[in-house]
Amino acid sequence: MSSPTFDFSEVDDLYQEIILDHYRSPRNQKEIPESDMDVTGINPFCGDEVHMRIKLSGESISAVSFSGNGCSISQASASMLSDIIKGKSLDEANNLYVDFRDMMHGNDLNEDSMDNLGQAEALSGVKKFPIRIKCALLAWSALGDAVKKHKSE
Repeated sequence: MSSPTFDFSEVDDLYQEIILDHYRSPRNQKEIPESDMDVTGINPFCGDEVHMRIKLSGESISAVSFSGNGCSISQASASMLSDIIKGKSLDEANNLYVDFRDMMHGNDLNEDSMDNLGQAEALSGVKKFPIRIKCALLAWSALGDAVKKHKSE
């Protein structure tokens, strides 16, 4: 009796669809008129750019918007990030940044951490292409910088 086989290309196709969906129909691009945190991430090597505005309610993220220009990876990643951090505390958002960064650098994450990343898990395959890791990390690194700056004020 043979064991069932699993076609990993189907997972790759699903992940590719998620990335393309976020690139073609980015979430959270409606401008927030009064934000508490503004941050811009720029990759000088390729010109990718992401600008995020975050509105806080206490220490929780009540609204997020982003705009930017760049490759499908950087823009889809920013879209996913903007969806994932809404409603999270700044500490939770920073933990998501750390988990995402670790995933991009090939570190194994536990199941809960992967679940918390939601659709951003679709970007895990980017780690196979080292030159594209900075693209995927652009918005997340900007978020990490913004949280660090906000906490120090």
